[in-house]
Amino acid sequence: MGEIKSVLNSNQHKSNKIRILLADDHPLLRQALRSVLEKQHDFEIIAEACDGEEAVKLATELIPDIVIMDISMPNLNGLEATKQIKANCPKIAILVLTVHSDSEHILSILQAGAGGYLTKSVYGEEVINAVHALVSGEVVLSPSISRQILKYAFKNITKPQSYDLDEKITTRELEVLRLAAKGVSNRDIALSLDLGLRTVKGHLAEIFLKLNVASRTEAVIVSLRKGIITLDDIE
Repeated sequence: MGEIKSVLNSNQHKSNKIRILLADDHPLLRQALRSVLEKQHDFEIIAEACDGEEAVKLATELIPDIVIMDISMPNLNGLEATKQIKANCPKIAILVLTVHSDSEHILSILQAGAGGYLTKSVYGEEVINAVHALVSGEVVLSPSISRQILKYAFKNITKPQSYDLDEKITTRELEVLRLAAKGVSNRDIALSLDLGLRTVKGHLAEIFLKLNVASRTEAVIVSLRKGIITLDDIE
C-alpha cells in the first residue's frame, strides 16, 4: 500500500473536535488542505489516504466524522470508496472535493451517499464552512453545482406531475424550499427569512415528511417533478 499518514492518540474518541480523513492521490493537495483545516481549533486531521482502498480501510478502522474525498484515485476511485464507506459506516459524512464538475459524476457520487460536492476551485473558507455544514447534517453543494444537477435530474429523469400531496406545502415552507433549491445554507435561510436556525430545520423536516424524501436534493427534485417549484426558482 502507499503512504499512510495517521495522527492518533489514546483519547481520539473522547475529542470534541471534528475528526477528518483526507483522501487524495496528490500529496501536495493533501498538504495544502491539511494546512488550511488544521488552523481551525475544532478540526483534527486524523489520517491521510493516497488511494480509495486506503480511504476505505482507514475510514472503517478510525471512524472519522468526515472524509474529504477526491473522485479520481488509483486502486479504487472515489465513487466506489464512497459506496463502501457508507455501506460499512453510514454515519460517516463524505465531502467530495474534485476537479470534475459534470452532472453524471455529481449525481453518481451523491447517489452513492456523499453529502457534499465541491470543485477544487473553491477557497479554503468554503471547505471549512462545508465541513461544519456536513457535520450539522446539511447537504453541501455550491449554488452552481446545485442548479446544474437539479436541471439535469429534472430534464432527464421525469416530467412534472400534478401537485397532489396529503398535506399541502405552506407558504413559509415554500419560501424555505425555494431558497434551499438555490443552494442556500440553513443558516443563510434563517437570516434571509428572519427565522431561527431551529425553525428552518423544522420547516425542512416538515417538507421532507410531506414529500416523503430524506434530503434537500431529493426534496427539490420531487418538488420540480410535482410542479411545486419551477426551474426559474433555482436560477
